[in-house]
Amino acid sequence: MSQAKSKIRMRHRHIRDRKELERIGVSLEKELLNGFDALIAGQGYQSRSEAIRDLLRRRLSAEQLSNPKAKVIAAVHLVYNHHSTRLMEKLTDLQHRHLLETICTTHVHLDAHDCLEIIVLKGRAGEIKKMAEKMLSTKGVKLGKVNFVYSGGS
Repeated sequence: MSQAKSKIRMRHRHIRDRKELERIGVSLEKELLNGFDALIAGQGYQSRSEAIRDLLRRRLSAEQLSNPKAKVIAAVHLVYNHHSTRLMEKLTDLQHRHLLETICTTHVHLDAHDCLEIIVLKGRAGEIKKMAEKMLSTKGVKLGKVNFVYSGGS
């Protein structure tokens, strides 16, 4: 195959893979735009368009997280004293009872007493929230936090 034909095929494939984009106009105060430009430059964005797309995705994702049937990924972060009576057994049992939701766990030794457990869950927002709350409220957990990300669909 000639190099010219290869480039044409590559160009056509590239166009086929790209989603159709719409151009829009946005009116902003100069001060607001300057602040936005400084913010996105500091974050490494190459264009305003990509920064705006990311803002829209995050806002739409946040809106979806309020739907208990939305499909989500969640990371549950737990800090606890590993000497706590039966805590690991309780957390492991909880994960095994919800095996379909548990994707993986990571265990980190913070110091001689404290550990960090990160449990990644996947499922419906309402179910994951209940499971995460059970983990956070388990006796022996010192500190905990859950981060949700919308994974699409409902």
